[in-house]
Amino acid sequence: MTITPPELSVFESLESEVRSYCRGWPAVFDRAQGSWMHDEDGHAYLDFFAGAGALNYGHNNPVLKRALLDYLERDGVVHGLDMSTTAKRAFLSTFQDVVLRPRDLDYKVMFPGPTGTNAVEAALKLARKVKGREAIVSFTNAFHGMSLGSLAVTGNAFKRAGAGIPLVHGTPMPFDHYLDGQVPDFLWFERLLEDSGSGLNQPAAVIVETIQGEGGINVARPEWLRGLAELCKRRDMLLIVDDIQMGCGRTGPFFSFEEAGISPDIVTLSKSIGGYGMPMSLTLFKPELDVWEPGEHNGTFRGHNPSFVTATAALDTYWADGQMEKQTLSRGDQVESALRDIAREHQDTGLDFRGRGLVWGLEFADKSRASRVCARAFELGLLIETSGPESEVVKLLPALTISPEELDEGLRTLARAVRETA
Repeated sequence: MTITPPELSVFESLESEVRSYCRGWPAVFDRAQGSWMHDEDGHAYLDFFAGAGALNYGHNNPVLKRALLDYLERDGVVHGLDMSTTAKRAFLSTFQDVVLRPRDLDYKVMFPGPTGTNAVEAALKLARKVKGREAIVSFTNAFHGMSLGSLAVTGNAFKRAGAGIPLVHGTPMPFDHYLDGQVPDFLWFERLLEDSGSGLNQPAAVIVETIQGEGGINVARPEWLRGLAELCKRRDMLLIVDDIQMGCGRTGPFFSFEEAGISPDIVTLSKSIGGYGMPMSLTLFKPELDVWEPGEHNGTFRGHNPSFVTATAALDTYWADGQMEKQTLSRGDQVESALRDIAREHQDTGLDFRGRGLVWGLEFADKSRASRVCARAFELGLLIETSGPESEVVKLLPALTISPEELDEGLRTLARAVRETA
C-alpha cells in the first residue's frame, strides 16, 4: 500500500509542536469502527493501539453507541458536576454489582475529574491527608500522568523535565526485575525504611503499576506484588495501584492486581472505564480512608453523565457473565505464540517479548529499530507505538473485542514489519 502524505498545513501552522502521535501516523483520520480506523483518502488501518488503552471495546462500539444516543435523544443530563443523577446512580449500582461485590472489594468511589492524572492526583492527596506525611514512593520507569503531582512519581526524565520546576516529595525504588534478580526483593527499600540516617522520610504511600505500560511493558511478578503489599502493611504505608491503562480487563481480569490476590488501599482507573473513549476517571479507596471534607477536592467535569451511560453499558455487556476475561486470555495466548515465532525468527538480533492478556511488548536490542518497525507497520496499515525509556519496545494494545482473524492479520503485519526492518 502506498500512502500519499496528506495536506497538513492547518495542523502544522496552528497546532502546537507538542503533538506526538500524529507525527508517527501521518494521516488525517475520518472514521473508525471496531478495530479499524479509516483516513479521509479511504485507507484502512488495523488499530493495535486502541486510544492508548482507552478503547478496550473498540471504536464506536454499537452497543455503547446505542445507549449513548438513546440517552442524548431523551435530553438526559450531560453536565452534572457532582449532583445526583439517574445516570450516575445506574453506573454506581452496576459497578458495585458487577465489579466490586463479585471480587469482595469494599471501596468508596470518587469521581476526581475526567483524566487519569486527575485520579492519581486525588490518590496522592488523599494518602498524604490520611497519613499526615508527604513522601510517596514510586518505581523506576513508572508513568503516572503529566500534572505536577503525577510527574513527581513518574520516572521518565524527558517527561519530568517538562515540569520546569523541582518535582519533590517522591522517591523511586527498583521495580521488579530492575536489578536482574541480583538483589533480594525490597532489600534496598527495607534498609532505607529502617535506617534513620537514610534520608528517606517515612512515606505516606507507595504507588505502583502491575505492568508498566509507558515504561516498556515491564510485568511485575505476582509474588513481587504480594511482597510489596505485605511491606506496605507492615510499615504503615498505603498501597496505591495505578490501574489506569492495565485495568478494565486489559490483562484479563477486570483489575490487573487480581492475579496477585492483593487488595490495594487505593486504586486509580481511567481510560476504558468510560467504555466508549469518553472522559472519565475513578479513585477507589477503602471506606476508612474516606476523610475528605465536602468540596475539598472537586472539578468541573467530574460529572460527565454520557460517560456514566457508556460505562454502565460496557459493564452490563462485557463483565456481567465473566466471558470477557476468558476471551482476553485466549487472545493473549494467540499474541504470545506469534511473538514467540517472531523472536525465534530473529533470535540473532536480540529480540525479547513480554506481556499478559492483551498488552504485550516486543523489545529490540537495537533500540532505534522499534521506531522503524512502527513506521513500516503504519505503511502496511497497522497502528502500533513504542514505549520504554528509549522507545526500544514495540507496544501492542489491541481492543479486547478484536476478532481472532483481525488479531492474526495484525500479527502477520507486525512480523512483516520486523522482517523488513532487519
